[in-house]
Amino acid sequence: MSIRPYGPRSYPGPMSRRRSLRRIGALVLAVNVTLVVAKGAVFWWTGSLAVGSEAVNSLADSAYSIVVLAGLYLTTRPADFDHPHGHERIEPFVSLFVAAGILAAGGLVAYRSATTVLAGTATVTQGPAAVAVLAIAAVAKFGLYRYCLRIGRSQHSPAVVATALDNRNDVLTASAALVGVLGARAGYPILDPLAAGVVSVGILLTGVEVIRDNVGYLVGRAPADDLRAEIVRRALELEDVEGVHDVVAHYVGPQVDVSMHVEVEGKRTLFEAHDIETAVKETVEAIPEVDDVFVHVDPKELGEWKDDPDTDELLGAVGEDLDDTESTTDAEDGPEDGDVEPTT
Repeated sequence: MSIRPYGPRSYPGPMSRRRSLRRIGALVLAVNVTLVVAKGAVFWWTGSLAVGSEAVNSLADSAYSIVVLAGLYLTTRPADFDHPHGHERIEPFVSLFVAAGILAAGGLVAYRSATTVLAGTATVTQGPAAVAVLAIAAVAKFGLYRYCLRIGRSQHSPAVVATALDNRNDVLTASAALVGVLGARAGYPILDPLAAGVVSVGILLTGVEVIRDNVGYLVGRAPADDLRAEIVRRALELEDVEGVHDVVAHYVGPQVDVSMHVEVEGKRTLFEAHDIETAVKETVEAIPEVDDVFVHVDPKELGEWKDDPDTDELLGAVGEDLDDTESTTDAEDGPEDGDVEPTT
């Protein structure tokens, strides 16, 4: 299941985003450390191999949580002279680090499952404490998964979304360990490695999913069609924009840079052309995912207006029509010729 890296069109201020992401990093670390202590204590008391392996898993989670916390701290630092666009582009690298941890955990679970089944040594110590700590861990990780996913989507943070997916994997591994403990109590300890083997496949697929989503941020992947269509639509809604062409939108880190040519009537003063360009830039940059917009103004009299099949296809793919969009704006009662629609 692929999770969309961005959510509803709402974007909080930089200070709010900074606090939210850093709080997430600290919360994930605190939960993982707490689970290490709880699972370790139960393992020492009961000797349950399932709980012991889960304690090691939580210890590894705690180690990578420190890196995630540091990464989220760095990515939320404000812009400076050396990084005028801020530090958000660090986030995909944090996500890839999480993906590496996910793949390593999946490989370890698969190896342990296969060797245990082949050796026929599946044994799990029975005990209510083992059942309780694994059930609590699964519930805690599910709550953390839902919380991280909600914040990651609302804050447009690929690193937090990747962390959410890793916590979803921990729900699966804790559930598999719980199956093993319950299986031992019922006289079927082989259920532990078999369940772990099934879970390992899901873990590995999640790691591949995180890598696929975040590599796109690093190699300049185009955003989804509906976002690109919204960019075009916002430009065309301005009264003095007669058309657009050569619209290029691509990810630079987790945010989108846009360049476009806008078509205007040539009988405009330099001040009016500047206002049109500013209006286009501001209305497109108001889209939460968009970082920078670069606008080139093409006067009609220079013969630079042209049809753009890619733009037509893009709007058609999301159920809109370029001519309908233009006719809607032309039909509105706008300013007299020579005036420019005020920007907001």
